[in-house]
Amino acid sequence: MIVDQAIYRDGTRQPCGDLSEALDALRTGDDPHAFLWIGLKDPTDAEFGLVNDELKLHPLAVEDAVKGNQRAKVELYDNTMFVVLKTLRYVEETSDVETGEVMLFVGDRFVVTVRYGELSPLATVRKRLEATPEMLRHGEISVLHAVMDAIVDKYVEIDAELQNDLDEIEATVFGGHGEADSEQIYSLKREVVEFRRAATPLAAPLTMLHDGSRSPVSVKEMRLLFRDVADHLLRVIDHVESYDRLLTDVLNAHLAQITVQQNIDMRKISAWVAIAAVPTMIAGIYGMNFDNMPELSWKYAYFVVLAVMAGSCGSLYRAFRRSGWL
Repeated sequence: MIVDQAIYRDGTRQPCGDLSEALDALRTGDDPHAFLWIGLKDPTDAEFGLVNDELKLHPLAVEDAVKGNQRAKVELYDNTMFVVLKTLRYVEETSDVETGEVMLFVGDRFVVTVRYGELSPLATVRKRLEATPEMLRHGEISVLHAVMDAIVDKYVEIDAELQNDLDEIEATVFGGHGEADSEQIYSLKREVVEFRRAATPLAAPLTMLHDGSRSPVSVKEMRLLFRDVADHLLRVIDHVESYDRLLTDVLNAHLAQITVQQNIDMRKISAWVAIAAVPTMIAGIYGMNFDNMPELSWKYAYFVVLAVMAGSCGSLYRAFRRSGWL
């Protein structure tokens, strides 16, 4: 459905009526930076078709927008730019990273933003842009920059949250501050991979937007702003890749610790079994119904047997203690 639509002329918002008439008026007007901004949320095929009929979007881009679940990218179709961005949200209670999707069509005097799901910064982006007319005066490309900037800023926030989670896991595994959980380590690794899938594919398209030789952005000031967003994104990607490697090392170290502890436990069990074997053997022998064992007739035979058992157990215990098995 269409959640918002407006015309922006000289950096100020104006109401929008019929789409085709508004677009014709913008293209024939005297303001080269005036544009139409249409916002869609979870559109049906019919709703998207109405917008497409007025704006004449490229069919391949429309197909990707309708299907959704696309890789982050920037594609050029004639005089229209199609952009796919992944939005992320960090869930504090579970340390999960949830993924959403935002798509933009940036064309001649128009911008169409399409969002799927609730993970979208577009409402705050529109309000922030409307509060800064000097940015809106750059035209429709200012919307693309504002959306990308908001999404990458969210990446930076989530990057800090994942860093804290990783520090806690490292302290648990290597600092002895609690019992580590392999499932928790693996779960965080999966969230890092989810983050990486959203952020990494965006690096090349952002580089293209600020590269003067390839960029479709004609305004130098806007190219510099895109370069700033790209710098933030590349720093986040470097961090996420290091988190992935560190979590692999932490998981391997944790599994090695479990193996070592299991070996120690088995040695202890073996030691106690050996200690118990001596009295068990003696008790087994003297528990038989023999008639011709001389010591059976001794006055203090019972105490002698106990002394032998105690001495044997004591010797084994001291030997195991010296070897570190107990």
